[in-house]
Amino acid sequence: MFPSLVSLTATLLAVVSLATHSSAERLAGRVLIYSYTDGFRHDSIPTAIQALKKQGPSINVLFDATEEKSWFNDTGLAQYDAILFLDTTGDFLDAPGVAALQRYLNLGGNFVGIHAASAGEYNTSYYGAELGAYFDYHPALCNATIDVLDSTHPSTSMLPAQWHVQDEMYNFLSDPRSVGAVVVLSADIKSYHDTGTPSPKQGTPHPTAWYQEKGAGVTPGDTAGRSYYTSLGHLNETWSDPLFLGHVKGAITWTLESNTTKLYNPNAKVGSTVISTFPLPSTSSSSSPAPTSSVAPIENKSNSGAYSDSKIPLLVTALGLLIGTMAWLS
Repeated sequence: MFPSLVSLTATLLAVVSLATHSSAERLAGRVLIYSYTDGFRHDSIPTAIQALKKQGPSINVLFDATEEKSWFNDTGLAQYDAILFLDTTGDFLDAPGVAALQRYLNLGGNFVGIHAASAGEYNTSYYGAELGAYFDYHPALCNATIDVLDSTHPSTSMLPAQWHVQDEMYNFLSDPRSVGAVVVLSADIKSYHDTGTPSPKQGTPHPTAWYQEKGAGVTPGDTAGRSYYTSLGHLNETWSDPLFLGHVKGAITWTLESNTTKLYNPNAKVGSTVISTFPLPSTSSSSSPAPTSSVAPIENKSNSGAYSDSKIPLLVTALGLLIGTMAWLS
């Protein structure tokens, strides 16, 4: 009988191990929203940040937000799975920040750009390549039709084939397809009035949102993460539109699945090690009522060994059985 008791004890120890390292324990994606402006400033920036943070639990993402250039350093950026540039304009990075972002991208960091993120850092060539194309001009705010060119992508799968929006229809100085980007949304130029003259280098169909499987801003030979850019998102009201939010959430989740950061690759050199406190998404709802976690921007204390509430009953039961078994053996 003694060998069987030893086996029982070993089993109980395994249960304790499972209780402290539950398979339900998962990492949360961590994204830095950067919205510094050195030119035109969108009044929708605070609304956008609030909306992203509110949506975080539904996609298992923690969002931090800053307009401090000093956050662009190796230590600060290394804890993020993606940097999201929100309506950044002008020279929004200083020289150390430009260098730090390049190193982050070279280590597999991911890039997301929204709306005016294309209207800055015109003299930073790698940023332009990572972005895909720089902003040229836009006609007046208008009602327009957006054609979905690829309905299978996570950023477009929820959209109608012809998506009617009120937004600014950006024109670009070059064609993002020239750096390898895949255009998934295209403005129907017949659906709105443009008195300007778009650059012939912009390409057709008109690029409105696109992705890069491997960001073109990475130094050759280094590890390229993913890049996604959407030119939509001008109005405050846009950030409460379920279709637009679905578009942005799909873009972010796709970008984070690059397998080049710690979120999905434990051997990666950058990315989050924060344990998720968000409930797993249900099949009946795409959003979660859980509140957005508050996480310090630079110091990461999420791997301090704390247990989630769901593990405590299992742990207590296992320890009780183990103690009882050891007492009986003695």
